[in-house]
Amino acid sequence: MSIDALRDQIPDYAKDIRLNLGTLASETTLSDQQKWGAFLSSALASGNAAVIKAISVEVEGKLSSEAVTASKAAAAVMGMNNIYYRATHLMSEKTYGALPAKLRMNVIGNPGVDKVDFELWSLAVSAVNGCGMCLDAHEKVVRKGGLTTEQVQTALRIAASVHAAAAVMTGEAALKN
Repeated sequence: MSIDALRDQIPDYAKDIRLNLGTLASETTLSDQQKWGAFLSSALASGNAAVIKAISVEVEGKLSSEAVTASKAAAAVMGMNNIYYRATHLMSEKTYGALPAKLRMNVIGNPGVDKVDFELWSLAVSAVNGCGMCLDAHEKVVRKGGLTTEQVQTALRIAASVHAAAAVMTGEAALKN
């Protein structure tokens, strides 16, 4: 299944999601690596098997094996970091936020692709996972690395649309069971 096949499965009540996926697939604000890496890392963060499969098929031939691995790594490490940093930020006792995380996250320092691309994918995953602290941190890095507000917004639009598609697909699957 590809993005087009995924879009065909999205019901009419979610037509806007279907249209957004199509628009974002042809978006030119980001490089292809940035765009498709954001799609893949957002899909992995969504946790929906149909969305993950469709986007994995779509990125074949569009991302190098190194970029696929880095996109997966962004979803994995941010899955951990978003929970940890969101929790320490939300806790009333601020001491936890001042403590070192003591979590391994070496991939952030050496992701195997351009650092800005990895950070952009980390930002997209942070949007899916709802971690404001991580969103701010990654946005600063990508902006310092030369990305524009429009490029950051495109990654956020990808994350939002992929997450919405996953929610629709999960809901539809639950209704069928």
